[in-house]
Amino acid sequence: MLFKSTLSALWLAASAWAAGQNDEDNVKSIGLRTHTLVQPYLDSDMQSRWYDFGGDTIVRTDQYIRLTSDHPSQMGWLFSRVPLTATNWEIEVEFKIHGKGQLYGDGFAMWLTRERGKMGPVFGAADKFEGLGIFFDTYKNNRPGVVFPYVMAMVGDGHTSYDKDTDGKSTEFAGCSARGIRHATVPTKLRLTYFQEKYIKLELQYKSEGEWTLCFETNEPPTIPQVAYLGFSAETGELSDNHDIISINAKNLYTASPTGKSTPGSNKGGKKSYSGQEGGSSWTWFFMKIFFFFAVLGGAYVGFTAYRAKNQRSHRF
Repeated sequence: MLFKSTLSALWLAASAWAAGQNDEDNVKSIGLRTHTLVQPYLDSDMQSRWYDFGGDTIVRTDQYIRLTSDHPSQMGWLFSRVPLTATNWEIEVEFKIHGKGQLYGDGFAMWLTRERGKMGPVFGAADKFEGLGIFFDTYKNNRPGVVFPYVMAMVGDGHTSYDKDTDGKSTEFAGCSARGIRHATVPTKLRLTYFQEKYIKLELQYKSEGEWTLCFETNEPPTIPQVAYLGFSAETGELSDNHDIISINAKNLYTASPTGKSTPGSNKGGKKSYSGQEGGSSWTWFFMKIFFFFAVLGGAYVGFTAYRAKNQRSHRF
């Protein structure tokens, strides 16, 4: 019995690890040009093909898109011209929050909403929105026990207001404290990954370059409107800060079957990619199978030895 249970446990552990690793390796990506924005941001006509901007937003083609400058009472926005239609996606944004004052505010927001480019009181955008808002709140109004800056997500239904007086506590979907994200010594980034009906995950880079800190993750993701625009906005009040967008990189995610074909509907007209990575993964997987084979054999031998020793002791008495 000991031999059988040892062998079963080893086999189950190996199978579970292999399945998880295989799922992770099968996630592929294709860049979404329509929602990616990098320097110089504008074309020869001083317009962006894929994004609009307004309010107090300033574009410096060699540096940044500044949603608000370090001056009071400003609002600025940046929104995609076409909706994000991918079912599963990843959006990575480099941004910068900085200013001269020791007191500062109010913060900026990332949006995936049905409407676009409407200014209002929620970090420079309209209230009672429909979709997902992620707020980088740098000024604490009234939220005891919470360290600021604070990053939180809110799922809007088109009717519910964001309560600025309590920093959105009653409508928070998920969130985390991010002390040090303002005036960070490394490039500050966010990475939002969304798989429909599977999970949503927000990661932040601000402690050291290449180190991603998990802000939140849940396997019960919110429903994003089928027509949702990607956007950013920022606001200053009596206190102010510079809120800069440096780059936006968007990807369509899909899972590939073992034959190399994408799952139905996951890659709409996309091209195959990462062939070099797939080859490397195949060799890695081959050696991992050999490793697990010998691990199972070793476990079986140990279990059999223990089983035989136990029988010998029982016969002795």
